[in-house]
Amino acid sequence: MAVHLQSSLFDQGDATALRPLAGVHRSHLGQGAWTDVLPQWLTGADALFDVLARDVPWHAEQRVMYERVVEVPRLLSFFGADDPLPHPVLDEARDALGAHYAEELGEPFTTAGLCFYRDGRDGVAWHGDTIGRGSREDTMVAILSLGAPRSLTLRPRGGGSTVRTPLGHGDLIVMGGSCQRTWEHAILKTAKPVGPRISVQFRPRGVR
Repeated sequence: MAVHLQSSLFDQGDATALRPLAGVHRSHLGQGAWTDVLPQWLTGADALFDVLARDVPWHAEQRVMYERVVEVPRLLSFFGADDPLPHPVLDEARDALGAHYAEELGEPFTTAGLCFYRDGRDGVAWHGDTIGRGSREDTMVAILSLGAPRSLTLRPRGGGSTVRTPLGHGDLIVMGGSCQRTWEHAILKTAKPVGPRISVQFRPRGVR
């Protein structure tokens, strides 16, 4: 897929590599939900973005909304527990997350869902990852953000003040505890000119 990403000044000449997870900062949202954030977890993110944009088998999906079939406003790809990931650093990321959160999560991250936001017209509406065990159990979803900056916005289920977390090129956010059940999150569309973004979501088995 041909896309144009303005190269990061921070990435020039850097090898694609992960920083230690020891620097994550945790924010408690309430109701047992929390987020961990680590800016620039991945260095050399330009190279990874290029590989994923070019080589991942992206596809568009449709869904029924208000009795109409509409295009899902982003491209998608999913890698199950037995599927080879499209770049070795994603295997490293999944293993590093599994090791870091082993005591809290009690199981490894196994799957990787990828979303391609082509510009500001692409986004994802308010939701929680509650297909499967996430609807009844505390779990974790870890997101590696690549490309143009976009904000992940969270709000309590049933209404309340929103929490906006800007995510840049190579940043990590982990949503844990009851976050998928008691909060919702979204990547809101914007009329501002923004470049392409890819998110890589690591999840345990049975969570979507």
